[in-house]
Amino acid sequence: MANHSYPILCASFNQDFSLFAIATRDGFKIFDSSTGRLCYEQAIGAFTIVEMLFSSSLLAIVGAGEQPSLSPRRLCLFNTTTGHPLRELNFLTSILAVRMNRKRLVVLLQEKTYVYDINSLTILDTIDTAPNLKGLCAFSPSLDGCFLALPACTTRGSVLLYNVMELQSHCEIDAHRAPLVAMVLSSNGMYIATASEQGTIIRVHSVSEATKSYSFRRGTYPSTIFSLSFGPSMEIPEILVATSSSGQSSPQKLKKKRSRRSNSFLGSMMLESVTDALDPAHHNVLHNAAPAGVKSYAVIRKVDKITDPSISETLACRVTISILTYNGYFQDYILSINNQDEFLWSLARGFNLLLDDAICS
Repeated sequence: MANHSYPILCASFNQDFSLFAIATRDGFKIFDSSTGRLCYEQAIGAFTIVEMLFSSSLLAIVGAGEQPSLSPRRLCLFNTTTGHPLRELNFLTSILAVRMNRKRLVVLLQEKTYVYDINSLTILDTIDTAPNLKGLCAFSPSLDGCFLALPACTTRGSVLLYNVMELQSHCEIDAHRAPLVAMVLSSNGMYIATASEQGTIIRVHSVSEATKSYSFRRGTYPSTIFSLSFGPSMEIPEILVATSSSGQSSPQKLKKKRSRRSNSFLGSMMLESVTDALDPAHHNVLHNAAPAGVKSYAVIRKVDKITDPSISETLACRVTISILTYNGYFQDYILSINNQDEFLWSLARGFNLLLDDAICS
């Protein structure tokens, strides 16, 4: 749920990170991620959920309850072209999260999750879940490998993975000893990254095999992980970024190694060992990405690989990381990684989301 001490009540990107939305007590706005241009706004009251469906005109919005007409128990499917609601769904308790793709609509309550056909709004399944007060979840929007991840327990960091297209549980992963605070699925549904309340270790698991593939230390001291994001890879995710209450943004390059097991796709690729991941050379942290203690949300919008055609080898990559802070700022950073895995940060632009005349700089 939103923390009402911040001017921004919620922030979200669409499924391909081309647009992002913010909501305040006055209404919500949608921006173009590449240009910072304001694309749409509605000043109709406070919202805690604004979810987009790619670049379509369909929004799923949930009120904060500060106005009688904007109940936190009512989901409104809203058309930005007409400016009018399409359908409404009412629930007995507050809606904590909403996720969508072109076939499914997922609605999370504290102890139940509902799966709908997004076109007919026919309810397809109801999942009884462990108490999920924060509405923690992860969703891979691809129709192939479309998984929903939910906390499976309140006392330890176990994850329930559910196949949203096949409408059945896939597996349960025991990822951490402490309860979960953040998780993300890669867009293709191949990998899930998780962080616990302790906030020092982030783990990556293979979804198909339910096995740990990668692990790295975010820091020595406990910190609250606010967000995790994979790079938009079509194969194995290569970049993972985290934001935390320390105000740092921590990227990791998930390097691939050849394995002797070549009888399967997953077996033919093996990620770096835990020992390598804990090496100080991997801690290329961006300090002061957000004020310490202020909630932040980072996504990897784009990864451009630089190759040498003469040897057909990738020598470097250029990563665009966008960071939204709940005190009202948007920043785009360029992370350049050379073939020695040396990281170089640069601020591309930034602006205040709360100013009426905000212009990218």
